[in-house]
Amino acid sequence: MEIWINPACSKCRSALTLLDAEGADYTVRRYLEDVPTEDEIREVLDRLGLEPWDITRTQEADAKELGLKDWPRDAEARDRWIAALSQHPKLIQRPIITADDGSAVVGRTEESVREALSR
Repeated sequence: MEIWINPACSKCRSALTLLDAEGADYTVRRYLEDVPTEDEIREVLDRLGLEPWDITRTQEADAKELGLKDWPRDAEARDRWIAALSQHPKLIQRPIITADDGSAVVGRTEESVREALSR
């Protein structure tokens, strides 16, 4: 499995602690440094079963600067949202864990991290 993290994020650190405690085999992607491409974001969204606005941190300064709260949330705007996430990775909700079975979760709670571990 792979986990997208921001080391400064307490939820990311908690997820890593739990993965380590459970002896999970995983790789870390510091997505602010190793920024996901638009295609990688699409793939993760497919695995999550979510839309880009569902994983966007709309309270971030970048989101306010872009006016994301006013952007449409529909199929026509989807690519625009994905481009914004790739160009401004701080906007991506974290941590995101992609499991070996092709699924993914946003690991903000212990339950969601355990869900990823169970796959």
